[in-house]
Parts: sequence; structure tokens; C-alpha cells
Amino acid sequence: MKAKVYLLAALMAICLSLGCASGGTAPDDVISDVQNEDDGDDMVNTIVVMETSKGDVEIELYEDKAPISTQNFLKYVNSNFYEGTVFHRVIKDFMVQCGGFTADGKQKETSAPIKNEADNGLKNEKGTLAMARTAVVDSATSQFFINTNDNSFLDHGGRDYGYAVFGKVVKGYDIVESMNSAETSVKHGMGDWPKEDIVINRMYVKGQ
Repeated sequence: MKAKVYLLAALMAICLSLGCASGGTAPDDVISDVQNEDDGDDMVNTIVVMETSKGDVEIELYEDKAPISTQNFLKYVNSNFYEGTVFHRVIKDFMVQCGGFTADGKQKETSAPIKNEADNGLKNEKGTLAMARTAVVDSATSQFFINTNDNSFLDHGGRDYGYAVFGKVVKGYDIVESMNSAETSVKHGMGDWPKEDIVINRMYVKGQ
């Protein structure tokens, strides 16, 4: 099955992509609401640990600002969806992307796409996580990327609706920088794929 391409934006006048699209789910089935399990004022943000072949990274989720994106992300984390997937797109001083492909280039089937929360006020700053998507605004599923630079042109209204930020690396950013320095080539028909696979071995909520 040929992967659809995530259109990202023009970076220095070159159109870059943020990887390849979700599995066979049509964008019409967009998840646009979220269940509020905790309406308390003292909510502590969830931390997700991502164990990779490069080392461990800890991610704080902005559940108050991006409830749909974070609940979607946690659904994939808690179902072990990300285990065995790779960082399939690495662009130096821009971003590293993962969450959709295994090392053999096979694209995983996903749940329905979600509503784009790029208008939540969060910025695509260095170290933040955002949802990858196609040219369709509400098309994000499992794939996400970590900004390795301040990418303000990806913010809401920068050039289009934008890319929804939902978390930030709070520990292990040196591991992300190591990923961003990886040599890349064309693999499985896609450019910017690391020559040496960077594998997500495990992801889980810290403390669980």
C-alpha cells in the first residue's frame, strides 16, 4: 500500500513533508471531542517515557491546552502501538518524526484522525511535540514530531492552520539532538530516513 505524504510547509522556499499518512481511515471520521476525566484545578501534567535505541526521553503532555491530541497520543501509548516503530524522517535543525512506520518500511494501521488543535496558543518551539498531518487540516492520527528548532512558521496562522503542539521534552533532549544528527538516506521510497534505524522500544506513562 503506497503511503500518502504528509505535506508540511515551505522551509527556505522548499516544500518539506512530515512523513507519510495514517493507515486506511478516512479523514471524514474525525474525532472532535474529548472526555474530561478530571475537572479539578490541581491537575498534574502526565509524563510519558519514550525508550529508544538512542536513549530515553521524557515528555510532558499539555492536557489542559491540547486535550484531544493528548488523549489520542495516550491511547496509542497505552496500547503499545509505538513499540517497534522508528523515527522515519529526520531533518537537521528542523525536526525528527516518528509514530507510523516499522523498520521494514511498513505503515501501521491507525484509529480515526483527530481535530487539529493548532489554535490552542502553544507554539512550535524547540523541544516541543506536535501532531503530523496531511494537507487536510483534521488528518492527524499517530504520527508526531519533535521540533529541534523554533519553527514559528508551523504555528496556527503562520502559513496555514498550523500543526498542533501537545507536549514538550523535559528530560533527554540530548538524545533528541543525537537523533537529529543522524545520517539519512532514501529508504523504503522515502527521503530523510536515518541510515541506522532509531527504534522506539517502549513508551509508557511514568509512574504506572
